[in-house]
Amino acid sequence: MGSLKKGQEYTCKILKTTYPDKGIAECEGEKIVVKGVLEGQTVNLRVTKVRNGRYEGKVLSVIEKSPLEVNEPFCPHFESCGGCAYQRLNYNDLLNLKAGQVKDIIDSCVDYEYEFLGIAPSPNDKGYRNKMEFSFGDSEKNGELTLGLHKLGSFYDILQITDCKITNEDYNSIVKFTIGLCRKWGLSYCHKMSHKGYLRHLLIRRAATTGEILVSLITTSQWLICADSEDKQFESDFLNEFKEGLLSLDLNGSIVGILHMINDDPADAVKADKTEVIHGKDFFFEEILSQIFKITTFSFFQTNSFGAEVLYGIVRDFVGDMKDKSIFDLYSGTGTIAQVLAPVAKKITGVEIVAEAVESAKMNAALNNLSNCDFICGDVLKILDELTDKPDIIVLDPPREGIHPKALDKIIKFGVNRIVYVSCKPTSLSKDLEVLNENGYRVKKVKCCDMFPWTRHVETVCLLEKCES
Repeated sequence: MGSLKKGQEYTCKILKTTYPDKGIAECEGEKIVVKGVLEGQTVNLRVTKVRNGRYEGKVLSVIEKSPLEVNEPFCPHFESCGGCAYQRLNYNDLLNLKAGQVKDIIDSCVDYEYEFLGIAPSPNDKGYRNKMEFSFGDSEKNGELTLGLHKLGSFYDILQITDCKITNEDYNSIVKFTIGLCRKWGLSYCHKMSHKGYLRHLLIRRAATTGEILVSLITTSQWLICADSEDKQFESDFLNEFKEGLLSLDLNGSIVGILHMINDDPADAVKADKTEVIHGKDFFFEEILSQIFKITTFSFFQTNSFGAEVLYGIVRDFVGDMKDKSIFDLYSGTGTIAQVLAPVAKKITGVEIVAEAVESAKMNAALNNLSNCDFICGDVLKILDELTDKPDIIVLDPPREGIHPKALDKIIKFGVNRIVYVSCKPTSLSKDLEVLNENGYRVKKVKCCDMFPWTRHVETVCLLEKCES
């Protein structure tokens, strides 16, 4: 039985930080798992859970900084936002931290030698995001209307964003204008509990290469300016002022589309039941590795455009010789990886469950004059049973939770010599690697890519080869 008591406070040293946000603290010979810390810190914490000799805690204060914390945060929202948690580190130290966390995870499921190639930095560590979803709300109960991001550790409170550093300055200008206009009109936000109110989200996408901007205002169908008043003409007046105001902003890029979307779903998801284009078009163009991609509001596309070029370059290197090869690109999204590989490969077959993404992939392949790409809409688990082609190479880029066990079993049965696995969550990757290892595949190379500087997230690319039996 351990000596630490639930509810008691202790002073502890953080020995190690593991992915994505867990620290291991030591106190009185016991280990405590705690979130939101950095190795080398001395913290005051409270034990919140004791179970079977294992402890979890919550940090109350940092008594002594980590030796890695050498910088002052560069963002004015740092303390309240929590998104860019590692701003106090030098960028090289942050890269080493992320790479070390991923290597520890891979080492935990691989008991043989493989080549770990470290981590590729993002070409830009500021202003790199090409998509942001902002929420309407208030920063405290019954407070002034705000537009921004959730406060650290809060489900309800919305932090007003004025100067986010990982987006282009155009985002901040659009947010400031929008919140000013909505306050001027006295508009209410949609409350999570009552589901009453008008404003929900502002979604901004901006192409890094072309500078084209798509702005989407997402509201409910409840046009309420004051209690129980409803007038569609007033709403059209507001939307017209919203449009004209946006178009008059002095921006680095250019707004090519402004959309008004209706979402009456009680769930707090960023989606649309109905869309009205109030200016321009409902898409924009981005360029990756000299290829053009048409992107809509909800298209899946890597949020760091220049980082995506680095990531897909790693994928291309790991795939290796593609001449006269047939490749399956599973969980293909809008077909970016497929189209990067297509100029060399014999044939690419992409499988994606989101219909809009598949249509975008087909359109993008046509834009880039790629005739050897075939994109299929459906669940990978089911579509694999219907495919008659046999691939030479398989590329996997699954969602965060990894691959469905039955789908992974079907992938393994193709018996390809090479699999390239792209993962945005290394703990999910490790789970799937264990299964692949059990079925004769061995990790040959691993390389990380920092797609999300200053945050806890990291992309990992893994090359696996089938062992000779």
